Amino acid sequence: MNHSESQLDYPLGDMLPPPGALAELAPGLCWLRMPLPFALDHINLWLLRDEFQGRSGWATVDCGVANDTTRAAWDQVLAQGAGSEPLLRVFATHCHPDHMGLSDWLCARFGAPLWMTTGEYGFARMMAAALPGVDGPAALPHFQRHGLLDPELIERMGERRNYYPSLVPAVPQAYTRMQDGDLIQVGPQQWRVITGFGHSPEHAALYCESLNVLISGDMVLPRISTNVSVFAVEPEGNPLAQYLASLDKFASLPADTLVLPSHGRPFRGLHTRIAQLRAHHAARLAEVLEACQQPQSAAEIVPVMFRRKLDTHQLTFALGEALAHLHFLWYDGALHRTIGADGVIRFRLS
Repeated sequence: MNHSESQLDYPLGDMLPPPGALAELAPGLCWLRMPLPFALDHINLWLLRDEFQGRSGWATVDCGVANDTTRAAWDQVLAQGAGSEPLLRVFATHCHPDHMGLSDWLCARFGAPLWMTTGEYGFARMMAAALPGVDGPAALPHFQRHGLLDPELIERMGERRNYYPSLVPAVPQAYTRMQDGDLIQVGPQQWRVITGFGHSPEHAALYCESLNVLISGDMVLPRISTNVSVFAVEPEGNPLAQYLASLDKFASLPADTLVLPSHGRPFRGLHTRIAQLRAHHAARLAEVLEACQQPQSAAEIVPVMFRRKLDTHQLTFALGEALAHLHFLWYDGALHRTIGADGVIRFRLS
């Protein structure tokens, strides 16, 4: 356990539910843990007891990726854990594949409506359709403009053309909109929507005051910092500023809130973790600023921020995150941006 983790309280200890099993955290609130085919090898999902349109059953928060392993785990949960009661609603915190992948499969299977924010639903539809500019091929010229010049890396990046549609083969054709501040009744509990930005277009966390529980999605994670990237579809974005501003929206929650993150273990210490995340990004920004005494592209900043070997999946996010930190400093006036004769965008101290 690293120092940051040791400052948090993990009330469930090392307990982890195996795939296909339910762990009850409170009456009507259960934890599922589904495998992922990445270095980040799991996602936490949450089942909530629900009463909806005159029926009793469950609601799920997030879905897992669309592959046979996750479908089999869901079959086991529904057969053994949830019994004969149906899924009544599917809530998605945001559009990323591990949260959205099986949304259409679950919604169609149970006739359940999808609930999410408009920003996330729209992006999910665009990415699942592989529309020009938001699909895999758009990433390559975007990152080449930011210094990705190694032919081997370019070839590896080009192989990710069907990344999103392969993990999210379909998105439900209709949804119910969630907005910031909405109070949503799920069974006996009321949950308040807290939107956040920077990690995804309009991420929805859910807070239940009566349980003092926050389903934080990817906005607040206990062990890692959530990815904050500049991607091809919004090449001039400043997502790190959006993310840091979004953290303020959780500051008013009680210090002893039980946080249910999408990755890692449930924990208490929300205010401590927010302070850690701010300190983490402040330290990365200081490193980037120091490096930019000489002109630096985003590709050249990657090894400054990430000192380990990265696979192709990780490299994509590392490039986006390096650029997010450069853009934060550029918009803040600390860096100057130039475009070289080679067409590569570089940043240096103003």
